[in-house]
Amino acid sequence: MINLGKDLSRLLSKDKVKTDPEDLYSYASDSIRYYAKNNPDAVILPSSAEDVSTVIKYANKNSIPVTPRGAGSGLAGGCVPVDGGIVLDMKRMNSIVEVNRGNMTAITEAGTVLSNFHRAVEKENLFYPPDPQSMSVCTLGGNIATRAGGPRGVKYGTTGNYVLGLEFVLPDGEIINTGGTCVKNSVGYDITHLMTGSEGTLGVITKVISRLIPLPPCKKTIIVGCKTAELAAQIVSTITANGAVPAMLEYISQGATGFLNSYIKTPLISEMEAYLFLELDGIESQIENEANKIRSICKDLGVSDIRVIEDAKEAKSYWDARSKLQPILQSFFKKLIVEDVTVPRDKFPELIRALPEISAATGLLVGAAGHAGDGNVHPSVLLGEVNDETNKKSEEAVDMIINEAISLGGCISGEHGIGLHKSAYLEKSIGKRQVELLKQIKKAIDPDGIMNPGKIWTREAK
Repeated sequence: MINLGKDLSRLLSKDKVKTDPEDLYSYASDSIRYYAKNNPDAVILPSSAEDVSTVIKYANKNSIPVTPRGAGSGLAGGCVPVDGGIVLDMKRMNSIVEVNRGNMTAITEAGTVLSNFHRAVEKENLFYPPDPQSMSVCTLGGNIATRAGGPRGVKYGTTGNYVLGLEFVLPDGEIINTGGTCVKNSVGYDITHLMTGSEGTLGVITKVISRLIPLPPCKKTIIVGCKTAELAAQIVSTITANGAVPAMLEYISQGATGFLNSYIKTPLISEMEAYLFLELDGIESQIENEANKIRSICKDLGVSDIRVIEDAKEAKSYWDARSKLQPILQSFFKKLIVEDVTVPRDKFPELIRALPEISAATGLLVGAAGHAGDGNVHPSVLLGEVNDETNKKSEEAVDMIINEAISLGGCISGEHGIGLHKSAYLEKSIGKRQVELLKQIKKAIDPDGIMNPGKIWTREAK
């Protein structure tokens, strides 16, 4: 007879095991509550890879599902324990083991909060670019599991571009190490990057080896007001086509500006249909050259509202407000569905053009913000009331957004992962044969299916 709480307390220690109903309830969802279905039966807070291994071995022996969890800041239901079982909360494994300036690498535990990691490497005049909007709370392990991105993706790429090696625990409890601190590695299958984006379905990441780059010495913020959303989209595609590569290039729709203004030192003009937030970084002469090029492009396209922000505190206020947009909207609306689609950069204007049509067709507010420079857009379906009718309409809106992105040659997730939210669209996005290959990989590594069940693809009826 299994007594999960007692068994796990004997295997670890009582302070690492939570079974109180109040604790379990708080682990039933990620940051979007509507994915919550079941509470876990126990929550474990491991402090080492050996703790994780002990739990996994017990779970595997007793066919208990295991759901790894970073900060629970995801938006796709990836850490929701759909079958109950054990949630592994990795936040106690938060040590920055090493920052190696000479090799430009770092070794960290998976529960390290991203903003803490940023500060640590920047003290060494080094730079870890990935910057999800939740970076004040999200963890490196969670970022890797979802292949997270952020505004800097336009110039620097996403999390997967900076992962050199991993320590992780397999579904049978064995601890293995892949990759390493070498920046070049061509040894066999790339298991490191197979785990990157695996959403906890193949094992539990416990330690990370990251690639770092030199910290850019200068940066500059430019704010561009656009009379039409289509003009903003045209500016984005023109800037990238002309070789100006901002570190960040964010699109903000008119509906979002009012929510952001209470956080911004110099408020945005509400008459503008869209704004672009740009940050340039590098050496001073490079920044000035790119800023002049961007100003010239904007003027040629008829833009009059172009502001170069010289005050560092004012510039920070724009980026802080942008990072707060999702929680701000959550506080105003009963339900918020944040989409995450990516299209080729030259198709960005077409996707933006489609959103008002989707809003009109469904009768729902559909706002848009996103990492325009790399084609990753976050259309948000906003519900003032939640009932059967609005839920049905919101499903229609999501379906239309995703299908529009696919029709433009895009993909169904740029940085949030698939989780529960996008599983029904996986086959449409990558094809039946690829889905079968994913399932075969899952079966080979996790034959008993204990790791984060029900995620990435729609589970077949039993």
